[in-house]
Parts: sequence; structure tokens; C-alpha cells
Amino acid sequence: MKKCFMLIVAAAAVVACNSNQKMTTEEATTESAVAVKSCVAEVMTIDLKETYTSEILPYKENDITPAAQGLHIDQIKFDVGDRVKEGQVVATLNRTSLKQLEINLATIEDSYNRMKPVHEAGGISDQQIIELENTLNLQKEMVEQMRKNSEIKSPISGVVTARNYENGDLFAGMPILHIMQINKLKVMANVSEQYYPNVKVGQPVEIHVDIFPGEVFEGKVSRINPSLDAATRTFGVEVTIPNTNERLRPGMYARATFNMGQREAVMIDDIAVQKQAGSSERYVYVVKDGVANYRLVDDGRKIDGKVEIRKGVEAGEEVATTSFVRLMDGKAVEVVSE
Repeated sequence: MKKCFMLIVAAAAVVACNSNQKMTTEEATTESAVAVKSCVAEVMTIDLKETYTSEILPYKENDITPAAQGLHIDQIKFDVGDRVKEGQVVATLNRTSLKQLEINLATIEDSYNRMKPVHEAGGISDQQIIELENTLNLQKEMVEQMRKNSEIKSPISGVVTARNYENGDLFAGMPILHIMQINKLKVMANVSEQYYPNVKVGQPVEIHVDIFPGEVFEGKVSRINPSLDAATRTFGVEVTIPNTNERLRPGMYARATFNMGQREAVMIDDIAVQKQAGSSERYVYVVKDGVANYRLVDDGRKIDGKVEIRKGVEAGEEVATTSFVRLMDGKAVEVVSE
């Protein structure tokens, strides 16, 4: 009887032990599931906007220089900051050399006029009168060239940005003045070759400059380089910017934003994409059937808290957005609401 009682007690203890062990395992399983928040990958239509950094340039600029060196500058009529109109005389050179050439021209012309009747009367040969005529024409060209040099006109309208001489100086190669047209400006952008079909002349471009934060200046594509740079796989695009109030100035740092159209893309919350330590790879945890699946991804554009996933996640899949330090491939997870 006593033996039977002991067997009953032992059996009860085994049952209780198994029951406690089962409870402990279930509790452990529950505790091991990581609570995560998530988002669902969805297809969205995104704008293909590309931004290129550049420097604002004058629409036109010109160095004012005479055609010959070694001439004295008689007068410079403008200084830095002055406005100049196209065709306006901006500098004059010493006219001593011009006067000497004009005297020589008058002498040669007088000689030609006197010898012409002599030639007609047969007093000199055709060759002699031709040589005299050629000398006269050459002297006329020299005088005309010197007259052009004696008064230097601006080929563009603009503002003087540099003056390198004073009145009376000897011209020695450096430009007398530098003139820039700034009522219109331009920027040059080197655009990736994949967008060559997307860029058109007349296409609007947004221009941003750091000195005017939050303000957008409207430009337009005015010229597209017909060839690509083989080294960088880019092509040059000129963007013209109206600047009638002249708030923008050459030399300012600018960002030119082109809208290359639209396309559909798989998007997830950007917080879901993590960077692999020690490498440039990105990864996410896809939640499926209560388990976290580690996936490498190829990410793209970031737009308003979302990031494009070009490879690694399909539309409709659920992706973890929290608890990354506790997650690993195959880890049990429990998705919780906000």
C-alpha cells in the first residue's frame, strides 16, 4: 500500500514537472518575439528631379583690347561699375601714330594722282602704276585699322567689372577693360547621359542660390551640347536666367534642378533602410508569417520621408521600421500598431 502511494506521488511530480516545462517554453517563445512597427511597400508615381551644382556666369562678357600692342592709352572713359551700351566708345588711344600714317597716306595718294596721267600718256609702265596703286591701298588699310584702334567700342551692353590701366599707360597685352552682360545670366550643368532624351531647349529649370534661401529663380534651357564627354558620360546644358533686377550676380554658387518627367517606383519609409556596418550596402527586414527576413536592397530617391527601392522588396510586402538592434534573419517578430 505504501509502495503504491509512493508511485502515485512520483507520477504526479513528473506530470507537474512536464507542465511547468511546457509553460516555461511557451513563455520563452512569447518573450523571444520582437515587437516591431512596420510599413507596407507601395507603388507611387514620383517626379524625376535631378539637381546639379554650378556657378552663375554672365550671359556675355568681353575683353576690351586694341588690335596692336605698344600704343599709349589716351583716355579710358569708364570705370568699374559703370554701365556701357553696345557700340559706345569706351577708350581712345594716342593718335600720334595715326597722324603719321595719315600724312604718309596723303603723300602716296598725291603721288598716285600725279603718276596716273603719266601712265595714261605712256610715260610709265603698267607694272609701275599697279605697284603704286597697291601701295596706296595698303596704306589706306593701315590708316583705317589705326583709326579703329584709336577709338575702341564695346561690342556688348553691360557693366565694367575690371579696369587694368590708367590714362597715359602703354598698352601691353592685358585687357584695358572687362565688360559683363548681367541683365541675363546663365549656368552650365553637366547632365548624366541617361537623361539626354529628357532635356529639351526651352525646358524650365529651377535655380536656387544660398544667398536667397527658399527662393526659386526660373531659368530655361537655351543650349544643349550635341556630344557627350566620354570620360564623365555627361553632356553640357546651358540654362539662361532672366535677371532684369540684377539680384543675381556672376560667381554666385547655384543649384539647377531639372524635372525629367515621372515614373512609378516601389516606396517604403526611409527609416526602414539600414546601412550595413563596414560597407556601403543597405538592408531591410521584411516581415513575413511572423518572421523577420534580412534582405539587401538597392535604394534610390528620397522623397518626403519615403525612399525608392529599386531591388530587394516587392510592392505589398511588409517591412520593419523599428527595433533593428534586436532583429536578425529568421527572428520571430510581432507587429504592433502605433
